[in-house]
Amino acid sequence: MCLAVLAQLKEIKGNVAVADFGGLTQEIRLDLLEEPRVDDWVLVHTGFAIQVVDEKEALEMKKVLDEVAAINEGMDNA
Repeated sequence: MCLAVLAQLKEIKGNVAVADFGGLTQEIRLDLLEEPRVDDWVLVHTGFAIQVVDEKEALEMKKVLDEVAAINEGMDNA
């Protein structure tokens, strides 16, 4: 099984980008993408961007993930 995480590209220098994972930034590799651009949403697996995600789809995924995080936080505080 493979787990990929949603992130938004903030800076690009060659084949390396700074990606925002919901407030946490980290450098990732872009070798597997054709023409990534700043502000693109991507799926990241083991430090590599593996797919560009349409902005509408990315925002929908982010909304669901935020809702799940809020539910988990509520369960932790119960």
